[in-house]
Amino acid sequence: MFKALSDEARLRLLNLIVKFGEMCISDLELVLDFTQTKSSRHLIYLKHSALLNVRKKGQWTFYYLNPKYSQQIVVYIGILNSDPTLKNDIQTYNILFSNRELAAYKMTQRKYPSSSNRLS
Repeated sequence: MFKALSDEARLRLLNLIVKFGEMCISDLELVLDFTQTKSSRHLIYLKHSALLNVRKKGQWTFYYLNPKYSQQIVVYIGILNSDPTLKNDIQTYNILFSNRELAAYKMTQRKYPSSSNRLS
C-alpha cells in the first residue's frame, strides 16, 4: 500500500478520486494533463494494489476507492491537503467542470442559422 502511495502521479489521481468520487480516465487525464498511457499505467497500479476498484459501463471505465481501504486513503490524502499541487488539481477540476456545464448549456441553447443563411 505504501509503495502505491509513494508516487506523485498516483497521489494526484487518488486526490481527485477522494475529493470527487468515481471518475473516468478521460476526466482524470484532462484535469491532470496526463497522457492516456501515464494515466492508465498508474490507475492499473492502484487497482492491482487494491486501492481502487473499477466499474465499466459501455466503453467507459470508472475508478473509485476500494471501500476496504477508503478510510485510510482519505486520511492519508487529508494529511497532504495543503500541498500546492493537490490544491491546484482540485481548483483545475472545479474550473474545467463548471465551464463544461456552461458550455453544454450554451450548446443546447444556441440557435444555428439554416444552411441557406450561411456564407459560402
